Amino acid sequence: MGRNAKRVEAVAYLRTSSAANVGADKDSDRRQRAAIESFAKANGYELVNEFYDAAVSGADPIAERPGFAAMLDRIAGNGVRTILVESPDRFARDLAVQLAGHDHLRSLGITLIPASSPDFFIEDTPTAVLVRQVLGAIAQFEKATTVAKLRAARQRKREAVGKVEGRKSWAELNPELVAAAKRLRRRSPKGHQRSLRDVADELAKLGFTNERGVRFSASSIASMVSS
Repeated sequence: MGRNAKRVEAVAYLRTSSAANVGADKDSDRRQRAAIESFAKANGYELVNEFYDAAVSGADPIAERPGFAAMLDRIAGNGVRTILVESPDRFARDLAVQLAGHDHLRSLGITLIPASSPDFFIEDTPTAVLVRQVLGAIAQFEKATTVAKLRAARQRKREAVGKVEGRKSWAELNPELVAAAKRLRRRSPKGHQRSLRDVADELAKLGFTNERGVRFSASSIASMVSS
């Protein structure tokens, strides 16, 4: 990289899973930091901040890690879109957590690069594809289960108290309006049934208009007289 080329800003993420590896006399964080700094220097990155999850399991979802959450908050405000870690297992030891976490970061427009294997999250290995498919199937199953539970709950409530959701009918909103519409629809001065538009005109003369102050549409009248 040329001397005058602009370096890409990045943040460093460190993690140790055991409290036994945390402390001034331990080298886990120093080793990770050195690897990240060396990679950044050799590949044109400028480290602008560092975030550290000490004594946090690599199997924990990224959303449950205080250091990682703080990093995402910081990134949201400073425009940095690259995270450097020492290795994929420093990001997460569990493969499913790795891929789910990486996919979440990618959805935010954030690039995750392990210094030990920069292409790790770019390559679509058969294992990675399989895990993503399994995670997708699980997400779909959970969504379908939630929808089914909500539907069952609504049905139970409907059976107990009647209608529980959806737009209110005209009869519920304005029973006087509906009664007038039905009366006008049944009778006209000439003895035949009024058209829907004629009913709307007559209702307007009686002071019944829609929320915009204009006469009701034919479809609205049809809904009223059929309720």
